[in-house]
Amino acid sequence: MNTPIADVAAQQKQFRRALGRGVKHLSTASPELGCWIAQCGPCQWEVNWSRGVYESLVRAIAYQQLHGKAAATILGRFVEGFRGDGFPTPQQVKRAPVEKLRRMGFSASKVTAIQGIAAAAVAGEIPDRDEAHALADDELVARLTQLRGVGKWTVEMLLIFTLGRLDVMPADDFGVQHGYKALMSLGAMPKKPYLLAQSESWRPYRSVAAWYLWRRADAAKLAKPPAKPAPAKRKRAKLS
Repeated sequence: MNTPIADVAAQQKQFRRALGRGVKHLSTASPELGCWIAQCGPCQWEVNWSRGVYESLVRAIAYQQLHGKAAATILGRFVEGFRGDGFPTPQQVKRAPVEKLRRMGFSASKVTAIQGIAAAAVAGEIPDRDEAHALADDELVARLTQLRGVGKWTVEMLLIFTLGRLDVMPADDFGVQHGYKALMSLGAMPKKPYLLAQSESWRPYRSVAAWYLWRRADAAKLAKPPAKPAPAKRKRAKLS
């Protein structure tokens, strides 16, 4: 079910106001995060207010353990590989041959997960946007992680980028962990319990903090010096 355009505009306006409050809160709650926010600039977190839960779950599965460009390429093949305009329907995906989905670039486990999501959508087991909006974060996590191949991280991406939930901390996410490591100049990657404990003061805007940690991780990658080439081996001069 698509959200009416007028409702989307109202949601976006309300969301932008909340982002402003979140940035102020985080800047006060953490000096390190405050410095990074000042350097990074305004939060550009985008939410797709019209995307359905089924599509969001499939997209999140596609992005699991892949770089963004690789996942986008596979998703492009997926969308173009079925008849009709827009995202493939649950019915199309459910009855698609496994080999067809594998040729698009999905691993065997991802094909199982995607077709499981499609089957659940056909059976009416996946909430639409209105129903999802009425459920708390923990309720959605508990309900959707019953689907094969859908873990907590997958649902957290849905909460953040489709439902616009402001207080989600995806502590299992490598980018978030890497961003916190760079932000705090840690010698090792933070463990999930430690990261969750440290983010308590960021409530109720931990999703905003996660967005800035992703940007911090990106900046750390760009700042990493290129690897030095191996020294060329000297050729021995031939004796005449």
